[in-house]
Amino acid sequence: MTARKLIDPKKDTAPARVLRLVLGDQLDKHHSWFSCIDANHLYVVAELVQEQRYVRHHIQKIAAFFLAMDHFARDLRAEGHRFNRYDLDDTAAFKDLPAFLEYLAKFHQVETIEYQLPDEHRLRDQLSVWAKRSSRPVKAIESEHFYLTEAELHAYFKAGKAHRMEHFYRKMRVKFDVLMAGAAPVGGRWNFDQENRKRFPKAINLPEPLLFDNDIVAPVARLRRHNIETVGVEPQTLIWPVTTQQAERLLEDFCLRLLPNFGRYQDAMTDRGWALFHARIAFALNIKLLRPRDVVEAVVDQLGRQVEGVDIAQVEGFVRQILGWREFIRGIYWANMPAYGHSNVLKADGRLPEFYWSGQTDMACMKQALQQSLEYAYAHHIQRLMVTGNFTLLLGVDPREVDAWYLGIYIDAIEWVEMPNTRGMSQFADGGLVASKPYISSGKYIERMSDHCKTCRYDVNLRFGESACPFNVLYWDFLRKHEPRLRKNPRMRMMLSHYDKMASDERQLIATSADQLRQTLATK
Repeated sequence: MTARKLIDPKKDTAPARVLRLVLGDQLDKHHSWFSCIDANHLYVVAELVQEQRYVRHHIQKIAAFFLAMDHFARDLRAEGHRFNRYDLDDTAAFKDLPAFLEYLAKFHQVETIEYQLPDEHRLRDQLSVWAKRSSRPVKAIESEHFYLTEAELHAYFKAGKAHRMEHFYRKMRVKFDVLMAGAAPVGGRWNFDQENRKRFPKAINLPEPLLFDNDIVAPVARLRRHNIETVGVEPQTLIWPVTTQQAERLLEDFCLRLLPNFGRYQDAMTDRGWALFHARIAFALNIKLLRPRDVVEAVVDQLGRQVEGVDIAQVEGFVRQILGWREFIRGIYWANMPAYGHSNVLKADGRLPEFYWSGQTDMACMKQALQQSLEYAYAHHIQRLMVTGNFTLLLGVDPREVDAWYLGIYIDAIEWVEMPNTRGMSQFADGGLVASKPYISSGKYIERMSDHCKTCRYDVNLRFGESACPFNVLYWDFLRKHEPRLRKNPRMRMMLSHYDKMASDERQLIATSADQLRQTLATK
């Protein structure tokens, strides 16, 4: 390939001493790389076919990455940095990222190549293998994004060992002095989860979400031009934040309008809306437009300001997700990869139902979660865990298919955060490294936390038969199918005690209904 085929004359084509790679989820203007301007440092960020095809992504997810990369490169150039932005038209001929980097290094007569450590194992492994055979020195540094450094992370987490988020979370609170009053937690308790499990009252007014109006014509055209297969609804404009300024506005909006009701209703579900009181900043966090410390400080600051409706339960519920869960999941991922990607202790081998890709189902709760996922590339954590994830666990879907769906469908899904949430918390495929028991429920949980069951054609009070809620049928059959393993788990004893009290003919009817349901789903 000649330089003329790749290099746009509008881009910087001069020699450079150091080539610095910025990945699409490393858009952090505050990284120490950018603390000074050096004409000998050439930064590059690129769209690559390999990143669009390892799973089938939601079209809004890819468009958001492309637009965020556009703005990031433009902003850094405006600050005086040498920053080249390459799109699919520029890079399509290269088989992978290393081939592209080798070409750039040769073209710019580069002495050294540097990159920030990727947050995904597949990319970290790819770059590590390439670095060892590169003809030039290659240096990897930390992203500087997370609370814990790489070294600290490995001190907290060990491969193959079960860890519990609550213990880790308390250590993080102490270590970083968040919501602490000396040696004690603010409010006298570490966890206010009991106050944060309320369903929406009938009279509550759900706020209209703050949405953005980003033009996606150009990125969508590139996807079509290069035959990139996508899923999801293609919107007129992209509603998600793709600049630091937009991300900060979304965070501010959460603090001012949504935080007073976030905690108590964070687990609630409804047909009346899709964004509810959630912050929806995970995408901005995961591509590093926002830093977790800044996010936590902004929310904790609302408690100090004594904002009406903001109490310790609301703030603690949010802090636990960022300082606790997000860092915890990262630790599980890096301690156990790459073996973690093959975990499947329940030996699930079923196929993902086709309606996960279409949203066409008679189950009201699933229809809401799936259709909003397809329309907005978003669902909140309880929809992911206790609706879509709960169903695939009960049905016995192969974790590889579940992984691919979650990783592709959600705008905030990057493997380091998606996989432990899916294989660990949602599917129990890791056997308990993340969760102490399978997170399963019948339709009764969904009835308690939502208004979905009122309009559903299935009866949430029936355990078997064609009219029975499929969650009920599969829940009781799951207990039957995995009874030997579950009896060893103290946290499953109450669930199994209810199953033990069932008459043998009812158990058989449930098993028959479950078989019929699986056969029906397999033919659709």
